[in-house]
Amino acid sequence: MTAVPAHRLSVAPMMDWTDRHCRAFHRVLTRRALLYTEMVTAPAVIHGDRERLLGFDPCEHPVALQLGGSEPAQLAEAARIGADMGYDEINLNVGCPSDRVQSGRFGACLMREPQLVAECMAAIREAVAVPATVKCRIGVDDQEPSESLFATVDASAAVGVTTFIVHARKAWLKGLSPKENRDIPPLDYALVRRLKRERPELTVVINGGIASLDEAETHLDDADGVQLDGVMLGRAAYHEPALLGQVDRRLFGEAGSDIDPFSAIEAYKPYLTARLEEGVGLASMTRHMLGVMHGRPGARTFRRILTVEAIAPGAALEVVDRAMDAVREAEARRDSRADEAA
Repeated sequence: MTAVPAHRLSVAPMMDWTDRHCRAFHRVLTRRALLYTEMVTAPAVIHGDRERLLGFDPCEHPVALQLGGSEPAQLAEAARIGADMGYDEINLNVGCPSDRVQSGRFGACLMREPQLVAECMAAIREAVAVPATVKCRIGVDDQEPSESLFATVDASAAVGVTTFIVHARKAWLKGLSPKENRDIPPLDYALVRRLKRERPELTVVINGGIASLDEAETHLDDADGVQLDGVMLGRAAYHEPALLGQVDRRLFGEAGSDIDPFSAIEAYKPYLTARLEEGVGLASMTRHMLGVMHGRPGARTFRRILTVEAIAPGAALEVVDRAMDAVREAEARRDSRADEAA
């Protein structure tokens, strides 16, 4: 079977969500999807606690490091550190709309400075052998998206960047909060498809508002003569991680590869055990599992047990077992009622 690029499905970097424990859990659900770190600023990488900020388990591969910054030399040094630590890709954030990011002259505000983005990417590419990619919006504030998106992409493509992950919304840096910027600016999927149509040599991944694998498959459809290269899922993958258990079959063509939530949690247990032995609190890991039983009987009890009991001092795997048992028991009651009705 022809190898399918990992970018066909990737899980978005999300601040305070996609930490190393989250990524380890997502990895037991899908072997193929490309996982991203939270955004880490270049100065933090250079001067901060690298193990805390950048440490990851080998099980997470393929995994990309997302950097924030706008100073080419700093980004080059941070990229080199990330590559040396084993990351499979270095990604530059040109999309985050938070106030903190704006004050540091990076993130979405860089959509106004395509040549600076290109200088940053040229420095990163020179520093590392792994792929260097850009994640951007389609524009900010009063920019015309068809101009700002193409200007950003073309400037970076001119220095050799070939992969662009495009969040198909503007970011309104004046007047909207970061949370509102995830929902209020309208999506323009057609513009992202136009980018791929007019720049077919580039790898174009679409992001923003994609809530299911059905929608992901629709975006990957070439019914209009445009074949996007990938889809990036964000909140859908985090809040309903069980959908990742179907990714390898549905989007990568691996028959018989589905992973159900119970099997995923069992596969996650060795990681949990290793981290517990290192002194990591159970709740910091199980918080990423809260949505995995979404839609199943007992899901509410599952979430309550993990939320309440995992924060107790000395909480161990027995808490996870009780949470899973609550779902099994609820499903058994449902099946029993169905048998009686039949």
